[in-house]
Amino acid sequence: MDQRVPGWTVVIPVKGTDSAKSRLGGDAGSRAELARAIALDTVEAVLASGSVSGVIVVTTSAAGEPFAQLGARVVVDDSGAGLNPAIALGVAAAGDPGAAVPVGIAVLLGDVPALRPEELDAALELAQRHPTALVPDADGVGSVLTTALFGYPHSPAFGGGSRAAHLLRGYVELDLPADSGLRRDVDTLVQLRELGAARVGTRTAALL
Repeated sequence: MDQRVPGWTVVIPVKGTDSAKSRLGGDAGSRAELARAIALDTVEAVLASGSVSGVIVVTTSAAGEPFAQLGARVVVDDSGAGLNPAIALGVAAAGDPGAAVPVGIAVLLGDVPALRPEELDAALELAQRHPTALVPDADGVGSVLTTALFGYPHSPAFGGGSRAAHLLRGYVELDLPADSGLRRDVDTLVQLRELGAARVGTRTAALL
């Protein structure tokens, strides 16, 4: 299958609370500030992608305004129900009859501050060839991105061991370099420092 996709809607879940990214360490305030910078840099890179026609950020009512200012559509989720329910809200919003109907819906985690727009373009170009696809993290254990062409449902299984879980659900793994910024999700300060200020977005670099 090789269906051309002129534009994607990308759903990005962002926790948006002081408990976000607890593995980064430090006090709650500085940790929340760093998590917010990482998410904003991620969203900015996605908005700059030529393959993307719209971005939906699913986050709390308190955290949404900076993402809206960047140009993302914000879907409020104050339920605290978790990552996959938040993703389901965003996917549903992308397919809302009142919204522009997307040709494809991608789900991207909001913690890839080294992402470059051209890296996302390359992944989405490959994803056009499959009804559903995934990009694993650099360790090959988790998932960073999943995609579904219009008319095919998402079945999100993000969390521990999500690469294997998504493969079992029929997602096709895309072959991207392990050092791609798209595959370098950040959960710890060590991972962030390994990337270095030169690779991450401006907000994250300023705090790093």
